Amino acid sequence: MPNSGPDFERELHVAVAAAREAGGLLRRRFGSAQCLRTKGESGDVLTDLDLAAEKLVLGHIQRHFPHDRILSEEAGLLDAAGERTWLVDPLDGSNNVAIGLPAYVVGIGLCLASTPVMGVVHEPVTGETWHAVTGRGAHGAAGPLPGPDPGLPPAGPVVAWTQGYAVRRGDPTAAALRGALEPHCRRVLQLWAPLLGWSLLARGTIDAFVGYRAEGVDLPTGALLAAEAGVELRTLSGAQFRPGFAGDDSGRSFVAARGETLALLLREVGAASAA
Repeated sequence: MPNSGPDFERELHVAVAAAREAGGLLRRRFGSAQCLRTKGESGDVLTDLDLAAEKLVLGHIQRHFPHDRILSEEAGLLDAAGERTWLVDPLDGSNNVAIGLPAYVVGIGLCLASTPVMGVVHEPVTGETWHAVTGRGAHGAAGPLPGPDPGLPPAGPVVAWTQGYAVRRGDPTAAALRGALEPHCRRVLQLWAPLLGWSLLARGTIDAFVGYRAEGVDLPTGALLAAEAGVELRTLSGAQFRPGFAGDDSGRSFVAARGETLALLLREVGAASAA
């Protein structure tokens, strides 16, 4: 079957169906996950549920779009010709699942070249699905997602934090950034599931998201969801941030917020990263 037009309606339909089927599997088998191995020095884990959910999602995409490339969290790059690349994180929050913490999502995105054009995040615990298509806004079951309030909360913003697998525990820049955030925020959340953080931001449940050398497989999907909900994306120095998955992680550090909260965070993280 041919690819759909610029509204990406067919791609969105396939991604939502795949994410929900994978989410159903994860929900049914939550509590019985088997840790297969750790990934790198950070201690992140791979479970049997990661692989089972990934198999389902890849099957959907390859059946409907056999000529597209896929970059998946566990399988890596499944190469093909063309500029269309699907991004698959079949279980974002593996470490949470491994310890019995029900905070995890399924993420599927589509990029043209390196630019995200469609993204889906599904939360198996609640059964909710949020999605975005470039230029058409971000939506959930109840309608458009509002994004965070642009005003600065009196007690300080609630901010999610993420850093990539390659960032060492004692990394001085990561430590400086977190240290700069803590005094000015009501909470700094380390969710172990970046796409969950992006969905919270797009819904306006939290006020901002800060990332340092983030993972490429889920960044474009989540960033598109937030951007289509009205969130501004900036680099640590305040320039326009363009989320992508290619290249090294040095270009994947960001601040995502609105209004006064964005101004506050850029001032603090800019000084910390420069130092």
